[in-house]
Amino acid sequence: MKVILIDPDAVLEYFVEWQRWLAPFADQIDTSAWLISPDTLTRVQEIKTATRATIWLSGAVAGTVYLVTNRIVTLGGRTDDRSFKLVGRER
Repeated sequence: MKVILIDPDAVLEYFVEWQRWLAPFADQIDTSAWLISPDTLTRVQEIKTATRATIWLSGAVAGTVYLVTNRIVTLGGRTDDRSFKLVGRER
């Protein structure tokens, strides 16, 4: 699982690129949801295209590890998750 550092003052975008997974099915993202634990980050903005889900986050606390999961449902009815960890750290 990918681990990314996030400064408490940062406002940054994070994305999951689904194109390679979707291509063999000729499918597209229908809905995208972001699950964050603990759910204390500020969700600044969420953007979805046919093949990419993006979230802008801020408000990290130094020393806190956040599990961020993107869950999509496709037009063809497939559901899948991709996760990464954000670690709050002064940079």
